[in-house]
Amino acid sequence: MEKAVEILDKSKIADLFAGWEETLIWSCLQDCMGRAYADTEEDPQSAQIVVGDFCFFAGKPSARLVRNKPDDRESEFVIMVPPSADWEDMIEDVYRGCSKKVIRYAIRKEPDVFDKKKLEEIVKNCPEGFSLHRIDGEIYRRAMGESWSADLCSQFRDYEDYRRRGLGVAAMDRHILAAGASSYTVYKQGIEIEVDTRQDYRRKGLALCCAAQLILDCLEKGMYPSWDAQNTASAALAEKLGYHFDKEYTAYEVYGFTGNDET
Repeated sequence: MEKAVEILDKSKIADLFAGWEETLIWSCLQDCMGRAYADTEEDPQSAQIVVGDFCFFAGKPSARLVRNKPDDRESEFVIMVPPSADWEDMIEDVYRGCSKKVIRYAIRKEPDVFDKKKLEEIVKNCPEGFSLHRIDGEIYRRAMGESWSADLCSQFRDYEDYRRRGLGVAAMDRHILAAGASSYTVYKQGIEIEVDTRQDYRRKGLALCCAAQLILDCLEKGMYPSWDAQNTASAALAEKLGYHFDKEYTAYEVYGFTGNDET
């Protein structure tokens, strides 16, 4: 089977992704993060965007693109987001036995929806004994050193890249990183928020406090803090911060993303 073609000039596939309200796609189309592929370089009919742990498709269903794995990607896990039932069928066929169909929750993008006073009150009521800090070099190293927190900063090349383009808030229990909210990815108008809490610090409201401060920081900088929910708990957390639920959508958690012609 012929290999997918990497697309460096993203304008060639932009029309195929028209209408997607997804900042990770915008990150790639704006050359901020991620890689793009198509069935052919000239006049592509099918396209693929891979950003972080996510993979998006557009155009005519293509088994070549469903199998395509960036050559610099080590992880065999990816979350594939199909735009139609035909793409769903193809993903299920190619990754039969090593994928799981899941429901995720899209959150509306409403720049003027946030109540700053409410967010400031959430931050003010951070649980006693914890303190909020901007993610600096030391916290970055701590976050990258543990599996539960790595996604807070993992899409950046290094700390210098994160310092220059990223933004994040951490909840500290003295010298222990307990929770954080950070830019999973960036695009020209804002960030996509990642929120994580260490297992033994959950149900204390730390994620809520970190996210509230991060949203305030984004608003101060004129950036939009986009939110996409993996589950109902994440969607409920978003609503506490002022976001509104948009819709459910289908995705596939693929555990055998090997790039082989036969999976």
